[in-house]
Amino acid sequence: MYLTIEETAEYLSVSEQYVKNLILQGKIRFLQDGEGAILIFKDQFKTHFEQLERYKDLVKELANEPIPEDRDIKDED
Repeated sequence: MYLTIEETAEYLSVSEQYVKNLILQGKIRFLQDGEGAILIFKDQFKTHFEQLERYKDLVKELANEPIPEDRDIKDED
């Protein structure tokens, strides 16, 4: 499925200008139709969202990890 710049911005929850900048930087792949409209393949963002979910899970795991007890280290001088 292909999206326009506007639809891509909405899908990613970013501004249209940000999507245009990503295109200019070569970070988003796109096609142009015969009329010059830019079309962006939606599935290229699948990996991004999978990594985002893994990162969220990691953050939750770290937040739920208990804090180790403070060892009382005595100076033996």
